Amino acid sequence: METPVRSRALATEAVHAGREDLAALGLHAAPIDLSTTYPSHDSRAEAARIDAFAETGAEPTLDGPPIYGRLGNPTVARFETALARLEGTESAVAFASGMAALSAVLLARSAMGLRHVVAVRPLYGCSDHLLTAGLLGTEVTWTDPAGVEDALRPDTGLVMVESPANPTLAEIDLRAVAHACGSVPLLVDNTFATPVLQRPAEQGARLVLHSATKYLGGHGDVLAGVVACDEELAGRLRQIRFATGGVLHPLAGYLLLRGLSTLPIRVRAASATAAELTRRLAADPRVTRVHYPSIGGAMVAFEVAGDPHEVISSVRLITPAVSLGSVDTLIQHPASISHRIVDAGDRRNAGVSDRLLRMSVGLEDVEDLWADLDAALGDGCGEAGAGVGEPAVAGRA
Repeated sequence: METPVRSRALATEAVHAGREDLAALGLHAAPIDLSTTYPSHDSRAEAARIDAFAETGAEPTLDGPPIYGRLGNPTVARFETALARLEGTESAVAFASGMAALSAVLLARSAMGLRHVVAVRPLYGCSDHLLTAGLLGTEVTWTDPAGVEDALRPDTGLVMVESPANPTLAEIDLRAVAHACGSVPLLVDNTFATPVLQRPAEQGARLVLHSATKYLGGHGDVLAGVVACDEELAGRLRQIRFATGGVLHPLAGYLLLRGLSTLPIRVRAASATAAELTRRLAADPRVTRVHYPSIGGAMVAFEVAGDPHEVISSVRLITPAVSLGSVDTLIQHPASISHRIVDAGDRRNAGVSDRLLRMSVGLEDVEDLWADLDAALGDGCGEAGAGVGEPAVAGRA
């Protein structure tokens, strides 16, 4: 009788998932396979594997050596295996960027004649634009979480939400939305939370999207996207990736696998600092409102009484830059950059005010970060005492 395999803690999976075969290979660090093509004298077997891929999208490398880099890569496959384990899904499919990953999902659903998308704002600005502009032939209905079920149509192929949302950190009851979706797949952008704080598949999501550029990589040196999902959907996504060429470079796959090993400790350490900065910002009269998720996390959004552009220009330790999830702290003005592409009225209706700043807290000492924020906030220009009190936690919309 086989001894049942005990489920492992997330921190353990982060270190070991995707690397289980290394010892048998005589390796400690995961190898980087940079080949674009692979020799094989058995063309009949290759033909059979390509036929299987065309039919189901099954990974060709599972039943034999790789064939071609656009079909699959062993280094990237290690990262995909690890991320699927962390998110609790059957599979994961990696792409060249988060937007390439989202595009593949939309194309996969559209190919089935399901071009309609129901979405909840706010979303990442480029995701919003991709849906609104209909660049991939999709049609979007924007609604609030309570209106998802009524917004569904016979041709609805996807419901998309982001929780905590970019940039307001608003949260959604994912289980309730998944129930409202019925048979329509729910896609949750889990970039801000990561599987350390939230596993949407456990709450009914069928697809979990990450801009892996952010926390999964964790060091601001890799551009990537990934979708964790069941194997049926993964097969369609691999076919789209093969056809469109949005593949992840093996070096990026290696960096992502390495990044996952420290993901839990990075997220938890940065979250502790973010919570303390949230407390201080909420008690500061120069800040009118603070947004911080109930599940925690390393992202903080706050609205200032004065000029947000002056804060951006005045930070010295904190880096004024887009993106997030790196080991160093970044700050940006969403209305000017990440969400500039969203219509101004839609932006404000989603809670993205012109005075909102979004900060990705890194691993620096909290006192050094606060000293920089305190100096950058300056004298402020708002009414004294505005916003003093407990932080405005992004509630469940």
